[in-house]
Amino acid sequence: MLSNIGIPGLILILVIALIIFGPSKLPEIGRAFGNTLKEFKKATNDLISNDKEEKTNSEEKNKLVALEKSEKIGN
Repeated sequence: MLSNIGIPGLILILVIALIIFGPSKLPEIGRAFGNTLKEFKKATNDLISNDKEEKTNSEEKNKLVALEKSEKIGN
C-alpha cells in the first residue's frame, strides 16, 4: 500500500500535514509516530520470541516423554 506513494506523494502528505498541524507540532507528531512504531516492533518481537520458546519447550517435553516411554519398554 505505502510502496505506491513515491516521492511526490510523500511531499504532498508532508505539505498537507504542515498546513494542518503547523511547523511547531510536526516534530512532536513525528516523535510520537516513531515511538509508536518502536513499541509495536518490540511487542511483535516479544511475541515471536515467546512463540519460539514455547515451541522449543514443547519439543523438549515430547522428546522427554518419548525417552521415558522407550526406557519403560526396554525394562
